[in-house]
Amino acid sequence: MYETIKTRLNNLKNNKAFELSVVAVIIISALEIGAKTFPLSSGAVSVTHVLDIFITLFFLFELSVRFIADENKKRFFTKGWNIFDTLVVVISLIPINDSEMALLARLVRVFRVLRMVSVVPELRVLINSLIKALPQLGYVILLMFIIFYIYAAIGSFIFNEINPKLWGDIAISMLTLFRIMTFEDWTDIQYETMEVYPMSWVFYLSFIFFTAFAFLNMVIGIVVNVMEDERSKLRKEKESAQNIPTIEDLHSEIQQLKALIISQQQSTNDLTNKEHLS
Repeated sequence: MYETIKTRLNNLKNNKAFELSVVAVIIISALEIGAKTFPLSSGAVSVTHVLDIFITLFFLFELSVRFIADENKKRFFTKGWNIFDTLVVVISLIPINDSEMALLARLVRVFRVLRMVSVVPELRVLINSLIKALPQLGYVILLMFIIFYIYAAIGSFIFNEINPKLWGDIAISMLTLFRIMTFEDWTDIQYETMEVYPMSWVFYLSFIFFTAFAFLNMVIGIVVNVMEDERSKLRKEKESAQNIPTIEDLHSEIQQLKALIISQQQSTNDLTNKEHLS
């Protein structure tokens, strides 16, 4: 009985129509949250209340389906996205009216929109890639901070008298450099200092080259490499789930068949040699 229910729920979980319905409910949840930020009539408030109950119960049902259909339930809560979905659903069950947890419950309902990431595999790959790229990005960010600090100190020493609001100290100078890196009216800052120091354009162009071009390309390269690894892992998981043999599996089987044929040939040769000797 349990195996039958599990099989049916597993088929439901893998059904495209069910997946689309989950995405549709998440979109409705986002629209419902946005609607609550506007002044609503009493009728509209009642509709959003009913929608909120329906969305919470639907998410609870969807999470139960995934849990029951999972082959290894002990490992279900070892996955970060499953923990996130469970927390969102459980806290969404907290009544938000006349409760000390009302604010927390409302905030968690906002995070229900993030469930789109756990439902859509492509979005999950993007988030996982960004998270796994953080250790490598840390060194790039550290090097960028050093460049920022050096240029901010130079700018504060040289351009302080020209415009103290932009170059008054090293902290303000770093904010000014961030503005330059994002190309937010940076030419106005450059032309202002060039009136006093005509060669100050070298300061700005070299800084933009290091930050906006070199470091940005480093960040993009790291994220793209990690994303490719995540996509290959997702592809292998889909192939293993569908029992599709990979190239490595086929190569291993070929090697096994080759070894079997060689052993059979050796045994045949041994028998032939024994017959000749006899």
